[in-house]
Amino acid sequence: MSVRQRRTHQRVPHHDHRSRSFRYACHIPHAVCQRRVHGQNDQSLRRQGATREHVRGRAGVRPPCAVQGGLEWDFEALNRRPVEAEYEALVREYLQDVTAAKSEHKGWKLPETTLSLPWITRLFPEAYYIYLVRDPRDSILGGHTTDDLTKFGVQYPETEDTLKRRAISWKYQYDLVAATAKPRHWMTLRFEDFVLHQERELERLEAFLGFPLGRIIVRPDAVGRWQRTEERVPDFDFLHAALQESGYDEG
Repeated sequence: MSVRQRRTHQRVPHHDHRSRSFRYACHIPHAVCQRRVHGQNDQSLRRQGATREHVRGRAGVRPPCAVQGGLEWDFEALNRRPVEAEYEALVREYLQDVTAAKSEHKGWKLPETTLSLPWITRLFPEAYYIYLVRDPRDSILGGHTTDDLTKFGVQYPETEDTLKRRAISWKYQYDLVAATAKPRHWMTLRFEDFVLHQERELERLEAFLGFPLGRIIVRPDAVGRWQRTEERVPDFDFLHAALQESGYDEG
């Protein structure tokens, strides 16, 4: 996955396009970088006629419903259930332009990949996965495709509160990633660390991927926006554990 240029006003140097390994995560970020190819993003894939149905799991491989009524889900079956043949065919069709590319490095950035992560990691076990985490209090200030999880077959307590709905989606995806058996090549990166300490984090990324990455323009004001916005961000108690685990101050 790659940094989202329009949302962050970032410029990606030309040589970086073949190794775009981030996803700018307004929700739980998930990034995939496969060796030996150029990068693709969701917009370019969709221009080729692809649809989100390829990654929603409509081929009988759907996310589980909430259990015990709250904001807890049972993900155990996701790691055990075989990937449906139809689903695999849809995913490979969706990523055909990426996998067929002749470039030395290749990868893709697609927000909905997170919802299919347990199956994606099995379909591409040797891919290099970069898991980019962002403070949910900043993430929920913007709208995203995955805001309403019912569109993806995920059940949760209904709410008319837009920020709460986004926060629930963030938590679901965070929990899903945590429950997914990690592939061989996996790296976790915080969005805030990349913005505030880009050189240090790029060195980590380059060591992980095994090739040089381009430097980009970042905006430090993208960090901690929830503390400066006129829109008050509620203190959602169901995010407390994730905030602590990810090293964010709950204050």
